[in-house]
Amino acid sequence: MADQFIGTVVHQWRQVGAALISVVEGQLSVGDTIHIKGHTTDLVQTLESMQVDHEPVDSARTGEEVAIGVTDRVRVQDKVFLVSRSGSTGPGGFLKRLFGGRS
Repeated sequence: MADQFIGTVVHQWRQVGAALISVVEGQLSVGDTIHIKGHTTDLVQTLESMQVDHEPVDSARTGEEVAIGVTDRVRVQDKVFLVSRSGSTGPGGFLKRLFGGRS
């Protein structure tokens, strides 16, 4: 499967290993493999957790911004591509520990 453009990194939290992705095409789901590519970035990883407004989610669609855990440094304006889609493992994980739940 060829990489499909999904969106762009709009913010990053370098110290905690997270990034905010603006989804402009398609859909992202927990369990998907993504490729984040930029001038000095080249990261391929599986999405283990995602959050929208500090709440765990299974997927994000066009027009949404979603926070994801990243295993290496990414930069604002890096492009995000969908490499492969696999079964969803459910919300939670790293970002739940990072941001906690809403009370």
